Amino acid sequence: METEYNFSQGKRGAIEPTPPGKTRITIRLDDEILAWFREQVHQAGGGNYQTLINDALLGYIQQSREPLEATLRRVLREELGQMGK
Repeated sequence: METEYNFSQGKRGAIEPTPPGKTRITIRLDDEILAWFREQVHQAGGGNYQTLINDALLGYIQQSREPLEATLRRVLREELGQMGK
């Protein structure tokens, strides 16, 4: 370890640039929510809990945008498919 470091060429900001279509934010979540998502990733053998949270939110948005008729058709198809097993 050096006794002194030179940061004159250092740059501020994220180490990895944020990819297009993504926005870096700070959000406060309950500990139990984070623990649940991290456990899901662990049980799956790895991955990124933030991606899992993003997918869950996206799924919720898509489901809430779905018209009632489409929701009923989807649920009926799922239920009828379960009955055949």
